[in-house]
Amino acid sequence: MKKHNRLNQQKKLLVLLRGARIDAELTQAQLAARLDQDQTFVSKYESAERRLDILEVREICQAIGIDFVEFIARLNQEL
Repeated sequence: MKKHNRLNQQKKLLVLLRGARIDAELTQAQLAARLDQDQTFVSKYESAERRLDILEVREICQAIGIDFVEFIARLNQEL
């Protein structure tokens, strides 16, 4: 897979995660508190400064209150 394509896919993941957080009416600080993290954790992954592994994505989905499988299906459609 070309690096450019992977970066575009990563960006789509981050856009969906940020959108889900906003739809849930959560600030970065509120989500971070639910994750037992600092606000900078959310800020860094939303700005692509930090990459997430699949288990972290699952934990974020749970903290936001969205179904992980449905989120992955939506991501798959976007990709």
